[in-house]
Amino acid sequence: MEIKNFEIERYFARYEFSVQYQLSPSDCEPLSQKKLIDMANPQARSLWDNLHLGYTESRGNPLLRSEIAGLYTGLKDDNVLVAAPEEGIFLAMNTILRSGDHVIAPYPAYQSLYEIARGLGCEVTPWEGEEQKGWKFDLDFLKDSMRHNTKLVVMNFPHNPTGYLPSLKEFREMVDIVAAQGAYLFSDEMYRMLEFDPQDRLPSATEEYDKAVSLSGMSKVFGLPGLRIGWLTTQDKKLMDGVANFKDYTTICSSAPSEILAIIGLQNKDGIIRENIQRIQENMNIFDDFTTRHQDLFSWIRPKAGSVAFPKIRSGEDSYQFCERVVSEAGVLVIPSSVFDYDRQHIRVGFGRAAFPEALNVLEDYLFRTLPY
Repeated sequence: MEIKNFEIERYFARYEFSVQYQLSPSDCEPLSQKKLIDMANPQARSLWDNLHLGYTESRGNPLLRSEIAGLYTGLKDDNVLVAAPEEGIFLAMNTILRSGDHVIAPYPAYQSLYEIARGLGCEVTPWEGEEQKGWKFDLDFLKDSMRHNTKLVVMNFPHNPTGYLPSLKEFREMVDIVAAQGAYLFSDEMYRMLEFDPQDRLPSATEEYDKAVSLSGMSKVFGLPGLRIGWLTTQDKKLMDGVANFKDYTTICSSAPSEILAIIGLQNKDGIIRENIQRIQENMNIFDDFTTRHQDLFSWIRPKAGSVAFPKIRSGEDSYQFCERVVSEAGVLVIPSSVFDYDRQHIRVGFGRAAFPEALNVLEDYLFRTLPY
């Protein structure tokens, strides 16, 4: 398997742990271990205190899988497999796809959602969000892109990096198009449950279609990326068995401490999610004011869900050069659109971190010092 460098991860690797300020993380504010353990009920606390650091069940701790299944309608423990989020994409793609298959995937997108398929020898048709229509993903394009060998359609709502969220009607029409083809559907739902209006929340693709496989995890919504705990869900038993068999060649099983900490996080999900949504909305309001003050430099489409957006640089400056200048001269890390294999006119902004206001202030001070106002 030949696969390209993961551009966003390589860009983060250059600066993430050395720069003072960050404006582009997609996760919510990470919880401290102490704060999380303090949330534990007596049963979970006992599991933590008496944990033996041996191997864990390959498909995931039964209690963890039960907590995960409870996030969905009509799913049981057997419909869940625990894996690191990135690993889940790799497992599903390798189980479903073969060289010569055709895949339709969102664009721009998290690179592994299309690059793994290309690495396996598949042809990938990019399904591009239309900025002039609020980053909408066109239904007619999806329908017209179907071929006799279309094996998999990839979706990602709320969408990274634009934050786009379709209506329930549009989402179900998308699923119907995939079902009419008889293709598999891979649904990246890492930002699901971060809807600012709960009525905007879409059902999981796994709840809607028996050939869908959905990805989620603790990294974004719950602010627990360091656990490296995610999961796949599907109604398709044969597919789930295939994914489980493939996992024997990757991690085999998850970290025992991480699984218990994930259980505690899920058991306290309502408070965690409420706090994260409040922070995201407050930071979006701050960014809204910022773009109003600098409307000659930036424009953006405010999302209805998720923790990221994809503002456009209106000054004409190359976004990669802008980000390199800002990180080297102001110490603020911003991610350029080129790492999404997209244009060089956008940046990704993440709203989930507590230090967002401070980082934005540093950026604004830098802009006032360097631009001719």
